[in-house]
Amino acid sequence: MHISKRLLLGLSAATLIMESLVIQPAFAADKVSLFKVITAKDEIVIGISEGDLVQMEGQNAGGVAKMLVAKGSMSAWQYAVRKSAGGDLEQAPLHKIGLIATDSLRVEPYATPLKVLSIDEAKK
Repeated sequence: MHISKRLLLGLSAATLIMESLVIQPAFAADKVSLFKVITAKDEIVIGISEGDLVQMEGQNAGGVAKMLVAKGSMSAWQYAVRKSAGGDLEQAPLHKIGLIATDSLRVEPYATPLKVLSIDEAKK
């Protein structure tokens, strides 16, 4: 079977264009890491984007706690479980909150089996 070079080049270009259109949106949204913040009164789940987490020492719960103590306060997105349009449960940003460092504060990683929406996805 003889395939012309022009046809092969056209198919390759079309494949490359379609691939970039499909993959590009996946890279646009920052991945979010979830943490549970525990105080003497309550506990909440917060989400920090990869871009913000990279700026913290350790890039983990210890880094979040160190930054909070060093700065005295910080803002983050509070996350909560909700139903998606398809009926599936997912972790989504609820609203932006301020955290104030206290002596009885603990920050730990928060694992969830649910899909975690990025902050950008929830604004759509």
